[in-house]
Amino acid sequence: MKYFSFALALIASPVLAQDFSEGSTAKEWNLYAEQPALFEAKVVDLLCELTGDCPTDCGAGKRQLGLLRSADNVMVLPLKNGQAAFSGAAVDLAPYCGQTVEVDGLLIDDPDLNAKNIYMVQKVRVDGGEWSKTNQFTKVWAKENPEAKGKGPWFRRDPRIKEEIASEGYLGLGLEADTAFIKEWF
Repeated sequence: MKYFSFALALIASPVLAQDFSEGSTAKEWNLYAEQPALFEAKVVDLLCELTGDCPTDCGAGKRQLGLLRSADNVMVLPLKNGQAAFSGAAVDLAPYCGQTVEVDGLLIDDPDLNAKNIYMVQKVRVDGGEWSKTNQFTKVWAKENPEAKGKGPWFRRDPRIKEEIASEGYLGLGLEADTAFIKEWF
């Protein structure tokens, strides 16, 4: 049944879309089709929902998490936290694994973009609690990567990203494809 609900959530018609902007204090980012959205949802492990592989801690912040919205049982994909540093929301949502929370952020749901229920979560709280800003990613990343101190964006210093580029190239097509691309374009 949960697989059916997940699939239904992914193909939900725009006709079924609801306005969740009431009460939202989300900051605008001037993204195309962004709408402020405040709603209640259960924090779920997406891989668990799809495959049944369900570690007790939602993968300890290493898996993509989802928000199963209470109002309509739609799966919302929180792809971004409240930071402008290209960081995901898993670290900020992991402490709420399996809990029902309120979230406030920006929702992108636009058929022209072929985007459905994509969410940038800016704040999260347990019912009646204090809001927490979703800005923990870079702090957690710095603790996990003390050898990568330095200036500039975290992703330019991340050892995992550097290793991937060294083995697969910038384009992800191999080092030969990178060499040809760079020669042709630069």
